[in-house]
Amino acid sequence: MTVAPREEWRRPGPTPEQRRIDLWLGLAVTGLALVSLTLARSTGAFLLGPPPSGPEQLVWTVAVTLPLVWRRRWPAATLLVVSVALIAAQARSAPETQFSSWALFCALYTLGAWGPDHQLARRLRIGVIATMFAWLGVYYAVTIDHIPPGAFADAVGPVPPVLAAMVTGVLVNVLVFGFAYFFGETAWVAARREHELREQAEDLRRSQAEARERAVLGERVRIARELHDVVAHHVSVMGVQASACRRVFDRDPGKARTALTAIEQSARTAVDELRRMLGVLRASGDADVGRSAAGDVERIGELVERARAAGLTATLGVYGNPVTLPESVSQAAYRVTQEAVTNTLKHAGADLLDVRVRYLAREVEVDVTDDGRAGGRLDAAGLGLIGMRERVTAHDGDLEAGPRAGGGWRVRARFPLADPVRGQRETSDGGSLTAAAEQTA
Repeated sequence: MTVAPREEWRRPGPTPEQRRIDLWLGLAVTGLALVSLTLARSTGAFLLGPPPSGPEQLVWTVAVTLPLVWRRRWPAATLLVVSVALIAAQARSAPETQFSSWALFCALYTLGAWGPDHQLARRLRIGVIATMFAWLGVYYAVTIDHIPPGAFADAVGPVPPVLAAMVTGVLVNVLVFGFAYFFGETAWVAARREHELREQAEDLRRSQAEARERAVLGERVRIARELHDVVAHHVSVMGVQASACRRVFDRDPGKARTALTAIEQSARTAVDELRRMLGVLRASGDADVGRSAAGDVERIGELVERARAAGLTATLGVYGNPVTLPESVSQAAYRVTQEAVTNTLKHAGADLLDVRVRYLAREVEVDVTDDGRAGGRLDAAGLGLIGMRERVTAHDGDLEAGPRAGGGWRVRARFPLADPVRGQRETSDGGSLTAAAEQTA
């Protein structure tokens, strides 16, 4: 979240449209106050005592109400001007009181709702309210001795008339100032919550955009990895076979024909796997299509056969009790083996290739070794190794790739199995070695 703490947030100022509304509202209130002043003078209802001259009455009426034109632009200054003008107008016994009191209410509310510094706005409002009650006390103290003797001749209640009038005035002012303060606080809190919602919505939009970017990047990486695995392997096999065909084309047409047949088969297989992968991209979520496109450990024998067809002495061994692997683990094991075999064909210059699949108690392991040179692999582009490591890491597995002590290269990947569903292809003597299918050229 980027929202500032409650007391640190500053409400932004009004928009140009809101300023235009305040202009027309202030002018309207001022006009109505002048109408109220005219009516008060016409009825002779001078409640505060003998009024000043007519021009002075106009000045005080305008001074109290016209500042509302700037109430949201400068709320603190508006409240101070309205308060001072109202006290001065009442001290001078200006007869207009209805709209003047409403102007004070509006100024108090506006400072609470729109004050950019809420702490300062709170102190100013409390100070103004305290000042107005102090002025009310002074007014009562000054006017109590000037009450006409027969002013309360018809009073019949149990409370003394003067005290009843004072309590009524205090209660009315408590309600007016209390509501102005409360509604101002409520408006400020509502504005702050609206700001928080906008910030949260913006954060959510940014998070969604980042998630979309990550998803696109992840999908691009996945497609690049699959293309690398599918194309690189078969093209490497075809390249080796084409080289062998070129060398024996003239002196041994039979071997050349065999190599061309292998090239044709590899090309067909590559095209078939590319079509299947495109089917996965067009129909995401189809587990059967995904499995066919990616391959599984049961197809590792095909990799060994292709390596053998390319001229390597290749062997395959399967050890332990075969289990039904999770689809993703089976795919990853196949792809790691495919990449290791491809690197042997492309970079190693090897004669021997040994592929082993081990089903252990809580993991499955694929182990690919050869007798080729390590320098070719070290100088080659590292996309294949990166792809293998990504596949293994995605399953919390472990990958070893590097030269062997006795010469050659080894790639060994272990994939943990949390709760394997074991296949029941056990040997007749119940031993752990269920398959040691050594296939030697």
